[in-house]
Amino acid sequence: MVAILGGIAAPAAALGGLSALLDGPVGLHIAGATLFVAGFAGTLAAQGGMGSAWRVGVDPDERTDLVTSGVFSLVRNPIFTATIVTSIGLTLMVPNAIAVSSLLALIVAIELQVRVSEEPYLEATHGATYRAYGMKVGRFVPGIGRLSSKNDCGAEDPHR
Repeated sequence: MVAILGGIAAPAAALGGLSALLDGPVGLHIAGATLFVAGFAGTLAAQGGMGSAWRVGVDPDERTDLVTSGVFSLVRNPIFTATIVTSIGLTLMVPNAIAVSSLLALIVAIELQVRVSEEPYLEATHGATYRAYGMKVGRFVPGIGRLSSKNDCGAEDPHR
């Protein structure tokens, strides 16, 4: 919630006179606008790629298909990756303390959502299939954040 409110407040505060932390060249703002638009479009595309499996949050009583095709073959969380790109773009367009703080809050919130809620749910729901997928595909960036062959306790994965 802090990240969302900050994303709204940062441009408003800039219009209200809050000074930028970085007085960069116009190219920085153009790059920010480009990332913002690309991230927003990527978020919508990734949500569309999930089809009927797309949800907000985790409902432990609901079972959805594990989507591993399209952009999900490159990263396990492309919606969150694109959302972070959108926020980076906003921060470059309006590089004030509110924008930077909201970007950091967003990254922390997404990390917690994925690691504490979504990944345990997906592993419990899809077992070895999710584990094998997670061992091949990065969490937010291709090749980075892949699951190990050991579970969180350091023991060999019983689903393998």
